[in-house]
Amino acid sequence: MKYSKATNYALHTMVYLTLTPKGKTVGVDQLAKIQSLSPTYLSKILTKLVKAGLIQSTPGVNGGYSIVRQASDISFLDVIQAIEGKSTFFNCSLEHEDDTSQGECLIEKVMIQSEEKMKDELNNTFIIDIARQIEASNQS
Repeated sequence: MKYSKATNYALHTMVYLTLTPKGKTVGVDQLAKIQSLSPTYLSKILTKLVKAGLIQSTPGVNGGYSIVRQASDISFLDVIQAIEGKSTFFNCSLEHEDDTSQGECLIEKVMIQSEEKMKDELNNTFIIDIARQIEASNQS
């Protein structure tokens, strides 16, 4: 399974914003420069994060982006779903009409159970955890 590059950039952006002192904002140009990508492309990602209620945009000369919710409440799954959406990764494309499967796709059942386990893991891993590890390694 592979996530889009946008998810990669969104996760890195969220960690960076989590490490930003409370009350400060970071401009799109600075965020884009850190990740070596175009501000236009990053703006589209930031818009999705704003719509998901994870960050806020402050307009003006000293404006920029900052975390809205408590960083300790923002999971990896929150960020991934803000970018990728909430649909399942696997959908069975075959119709099953035999008596043994009772019309359900057994392969899809396995895939959905696996996705749920992965979602649980991502939902219990928080952006703040990574930010703390970065802070600890910078103090060493």
